[in-house]
Amino acid sequence: MTRLSVNINKIATLRNSRGGTIPSVTDAAINCQKFGAQGITVHPRPDERHIKKQDVYDIKPVIYTEFNIEGYPGEDFLNMVIDVKADQVTLVPDDHNQLTSDHGWDTCKHKVFLTGVIKRLQENGIRTSIFVDPDVRAVEGAAETGTNRIELYTEPYAKQYPVNKKEAIAPFIEAANAAGRLNIEVNAGHDLNLENLNYFYKNIPNLKEVSIGHALIADALYLGLETTIRKYLDCLK
Repeated sequence: MTRLSVNINKIATLRNSRGGTIPSVTDAAINCQKFGAQGITVHPRPDERHIKKQDVYDIKPVIYTEFNIEGYPGEDFLNMVIDVKADQVTLVPDDHNQLTSDHGWDTCKHKVFLTGVIKRLQENGIRTSIFVDPDVRAVEGAAETGTNRIELYTEPYAKQYPVNKKEAIAPFIEAANAAGRLNIEVNAGHDLNLENLNYFYKNIPNLKEVSIGHALIADALYLGLETTIRKYLDCLK
């Protein structure tokens, strides 16, 4: 079974555009789970342009599925995720001013750093995932850090899918197969949507979880949150 984790960053973006507390990210987390999502993802950034640090603490008590927190593993971030006891932490190589994630880790270049971070998180009972490009070398480097999982960065797949879906999926199959040989579980995320998700799901072995935010929240504007989540869950069958 592949789990659907809903990234609620865009709910926070809408709230922050006006100030105040509407829409509530806590209510969004509650309702996403109520409607069938098997996890909630947030990606707090240092400038707090969407999810704020306080949101992380406010959301944690309402999570009864899985709480996945993404981010660059600076000291403040690590202290926060350990303090709230995240179920999973996804390590991304974003700099402070990055609009959105657009590449995975060079796991060989940063192996020593990532190994230390992963050891610290796992000692606190937190499952780890490293955000990587669909590259066997990056998967092999991730394995050497001791991580539990990788998360495949799927924007290249999403862009190529309308042109040639077989070519689009090929490097991701190769990367997922490499992860399987190395006993690493596979997550995926970025620009997956109702058009391309099912094909990805059917072709990627060992796929444990997809994290979807932007497209899902955009679809919910037209379809409603409950209907949208059910449609995404249908893609994972």
